[in-house]
Amino acid sequence: MQVPIIQIGNSKGIRLNKVLLDKYQIGDKVEMVLEKDCIILKPVSAPRIGLEKAFQEMHANGDNHLLMDDVFADENWD
Repeated sequence: MQVPIIQIGNSKGIRLNKVLLDKYQIGDKVEMVLEKDCIILKPVSAPRIGLEKAFQEMHANGDNHLLMDDVFADENWD
């Protein structure tokens, strides 16, 4: 796919259409990876977004307990 380079102030850039933005879940930022002869734009992932709310819900439901003990009874620390 070819896209035009456009003037943006003293810089230049490209425009990504809404279909691409939606398809690849691109928000306000992208990660730019520079390789030998390529520039790769990747969506910025934020895997931890929403964890605080999920932890609060777990606590409210009583689901925030360990599934196994921290230390096994037969562990030898020597």
